Amino acid sequence: MPFTRAAALRQNLTAFAAACIASAALQLHPSPLAAHGYEAGELKVRHPWTRVPAAGEKSAGAYMEIRNGGKETERLIGAYSPAAERVELYKVTSTGESVKTQQASSLQISARRRLFLRPEGSHLLLIGVRSRLRMGDRVPLTLQFERGGKFQIELEVQPSDSRKPQH
Repeated sequence: MPFTRAAALRQNLTAFAAACIASAALQLHPSPLAAHGYEAGELKVRHPWTRVPAAGEKSAGAYMEIRNGGKETERLIGAYSPAAERVELYKVTSTGESVKTQQASSLQISARRRLFLRPEGSHLLLIGVRSRLRMGDRVPLTLQFERGGKFQIELEVQPSDSRKPQH
């Protein structure tokens, strides 16, 4: 069968369509950036981690940096992990000399800004951890954003005395 111009055009269009579909799929599902970050649309999550809980402890903080590269404010409105009974959001505020930690219904990430979730700062709390977390484990976590939808990441478990990500 002779190779015609129409056949060449069909082949090029098919390849282009496949590339467009693959690109769109990457926009909908977060992709890992190396081993320490995830990206979907205008959102990036960098260095997600948790610590080995103390013996007998059934909760663990979750820490990370969330970058909002968009032109509108985003809100983290919830989180879920199969490794815990529930995940709660906590916001730390300071007024003068007092520091207050309180459960929050959402955490705001202003347009083109970052939200840092850290020990002794705003953070997520995995409550009712179902099995022992060991150093080096990876804990699945789904973040729920108001505009950006669900965002699946993994927390790297670090030593119990960690103060910052080590990856």
